[in-house]
Amino acid sequence: MSKAYKASGVDIEAGYEAVNRMKSHVQSTMRKEVLGGLGGFGAAFDLSQLNMKKPVLVSGTDGVGTKLKLAIDHNKHDTIGIDAVAMCVNDILTTGAEPLYFLDYIATNKVNPEIIEDIVSGVSQGCKETNCALIGGETAEMGEMYHEGEYDIAGFCVGAVEKDKYIDGSNVSEGDIIIGITSSGIHSNGYSLVRSLITKSGVNLNDQFNEEKTYLDAFMEPTKLYVKPVLSVLEKVKVKGMSHITGGGFIENIPRAIPNDKDAVIDVTSYKVPAIFNWLQDNGQIEHDEMYNVFNMGIGFVLIVDKNQQEETLNILKNNNEEAYVIGEIKNGEGNVILSGGTI
Repeated sequence: MSKAYKASGVDIEAGYEAVNRMKSHVQSTMRKEVLGGLGGFGAAFDLSQLNMKKPVLVSGTDGVGTKLKLAIDHNKHDTIGIDAVAMCVNDILTTGAEPLYFLDYIATNKVNPEIIEDIVSGVSQGCKETNCALIGGETAEMGEMYHEGEYDIAGFCVGAVEKDKYIDGSNVSEGDIIIGITSSGIHSNGYSLVRSLITKSGVNLNDQFNEEKTYLDAFMEPTKLYVKPVLSVLEKVKVKGMSHITGGGFIENIPRAIPNDKDAVIDVTSYKVPAIFNWLQDNGQIEHDEMYNVFNMGIGFVLIVDKNQQEETLNILKNNNEEAYVIGEIKNGEGNVILSGGTI
């Protein structure tokens, strides 16, 4: 049966090897609430072990978009798994939820155990950094669906928050302060445009972008994980709203954290926009407002707090080695983002 299956394009033995290579990475992410181990038909997590009275489960799923093309084209697979984790856990974090467990799905033209291990090592690293157990997943060999060397990865995570601490932005009010935590770079959005600009510019990705990294390193910098610093804030500050700045940039994501009768007024001069975004704007001749409608522009996560708690919030973030700034405030309005303070 294995020979016949292999002749049809699926290598079972390679799949077995890939699973064996994953095991140590997966095991390193375990939490005490996880029941069973890798290889079962279902993954189990014991909620009764959580120190919560009325836990609300919060779930999210996402991928990493066409950033994958850069990883595949340049044979760099060890960080794309971090992106997959970050895109999911950062999303559910906006409700105040602590991520509990994660599952991944990898579909590929042909299972290459070394590449699969690289991908899963990144997933495991992201899970370890956020105390989120990697409790299951699937690797599918689909030669008729993907070209040679291609693969896709998607993730799914579940978190929990006490019902009376669930954050939905409904109590955001005029005068509240908007605090932005810096991003690590482009993260995982806008890469169809990014790759187009790379081609258009003719840049050699192996050239130095700055003293620390090449262009490829700059474009492949994994998405920052905000779980630990934000959970530290939530222990002491009553955060009113939060946004993960992903596809749609400031313009689409910040309104998701505020009521329809409030505006978020953002001072774009309140922090320094990273050079990678200036490069993108210059090479694409992209208008100022469009940049903030596509990219995170150096701010990957936003918290909205009462003005009286802004200094405490900033201090907690600083103590967690995060660079954060007051980037704006809430005004009465119509649920929009208003950019002020000039141009980049």
